[in-house]
Amino acid sequence: MALVEVKVPDIGDFKDVEVIELLVKVGDTVKVEQSLSTVESDKASMEIPSSHAGVVKEMKVKLGDKVGEGSLLLM
Repeated sequence: MALVEVKVPDIGDFKDVEVIELLVKVGDTVKVEQSLSTVESDKASMEIPSSHAGVVKEMKVKLGDKVGEGSLLLM
């Protein structure tokens, strides 16, 4: 199976929000729409869902990283 890049979807008018929680790790099996991480802006926190199903091969973010729409989360 080919590697798929899972990126941050359109999360509204937020840029450079902080990753405050990682809900999956390398080796985990994820489903479509399963929450992968939680991000927090100065106004709200939100969970980022998976756009694909599969097994996490590599994490591309860590706690404290800043992400925005299109940022690579995991492979």
